[in-house]
Amino acid sequence: MKDKFSTLLSKIYNLKNKIAFFPSIIALAGVLFAYVMMYLENLGISAYLQSFLPELVINDKETARTILSTFIAGLTSIMVFSFSMVMILLNQASSNFSPRLLPGLVSNRRHQVVLGVYLFTIIYCILILVSIEPSGDKYQLPGFSILLSIVFMIHSLAAFIYFIHSISQEIQINNILLKIYESAEKKLLHLIDDEKSLINKTIDTQNWILHKTKCTGYFKILSLDILLDLAFENNFQLEILANKGSYCSEDAVLFKTNIAINEEISERIHANFTFSKGELIDDNYLLAFKQITEVAVKSMSPGINDPGTAMNAIDYLSELLILRVQKKNIDIKQKNNKPFVLVNSLEFEDLLYNIMASLRTYCTHDIIIVTKLLTSLNNVKKKSKFEEYTAIIAKETDYLLTDANTNISNKEDLKKLENYASTL
Repeated sequence: MKDKFSTLLSKIYNLKNKIAFFPSIIALAGVLFAYVMMYLENLGISAYLQSFLPELVINDKETARTILSTFIAGLTSIMVFSFSMVMILLNQASSNFSPRLLPGLVSNRRHQVVLGVYLFTIIYCILILVSIEPSGDKYQLPGFSILLSIVFMIHSLAAFIYFIHSISQEIQINNILLKIYESAEKKLLHLIDDEKSLINKTIDTQNWILHKTKCTGYFKILSLDILLDLAFENNFQLEILANKGSYCSEDAVLFKTNIAINEEISERIHANFTFSKGELIDDNYLLAFKQITEVAVKSMSPGINDPGTAMNAIDYLSELLILRVQKKNIDIKQKNNKPFVLVNSLEFEDLLYNIMASLRTYCTHDIIIVTKLLTSLNNVKKKSKFEEYTAIIAKETDYLLTDANTNISNKEDLKKLENYASTL
């Protein structure tokens, strides 16, 4: 039951990243609220308010229809403009920075709420407009409901102004990089804190039993706590081989166990893994390294030619790498001081190589960027807690200098670069 509940919560959690999620919920709220107001109008709420505050109730049918029709037409135009602006800015972000940034921009909850406010007001005004029905020679006007439509329209205009401000801030590359960095930093700090409480013990898993995946897609662990409880209750140890966020093909090895497990337990373990066709930084900090690296590389392309953005991206990469060198290549979950679940993450050597290989290919012709990379690697090396990481960083530094000597033709630049490297 707990497994099924976690699966349901995971699906609901993933829905929030869809651009239509919050607008749909708020639009449904607009329908419900409109019917509530119709019910209150049938009870005579407008007549009741008119006896106390007649200036708040609209009684002229032409005025009421004009107000509601204007609101519907005007707000529809505003909503179309907002959607168009979102699409233009998303296209700009994809062209100038990286297509991988789009899921994070689309899933911005504040923009979804603004679009939802538009839909709420439009649907509410439409339903109130059609509720104006003739009764003999007179129209039964929902005066108080029309007053509320004015209030909602004012809020919609305020939301539109906020939307213009927010989307203009959201698309700025500094804010995009900061958002990616903060999300990955939060995840890395959490992993580092968990690692501090672990018993330093090496576990040999070479002869453990292999279990293959039954699905394909980007791998994500649904609940480590459930897997930990399952392993503890059934007294077995589990090692998850697939790197979180990596793409798993069919029949790839997903995890290993130290003992043979029955089919029921195997199914329960598989139920705690999910596979998607997209990636999110909240689920996988490694994607942050990939996104920031792509921004740095794209900014150094001839069509963009923005070294300033590349330097900012390198600064964020440096900060994240400083956090990464403070943790091991494997995460361990334990209970009663005994390890039960081992989660493999991408080896630091592979992570750093993937980052530097891209940067060396596209950035080593620029001495300023090379100098920045040397400084960043040196800062990361100083913070390293493991000697093997220090050796890896030194090796990548040598690779960088080799490529710089090949791509920089100016001898004076090379001389300054060598002098700078010798001081690090």
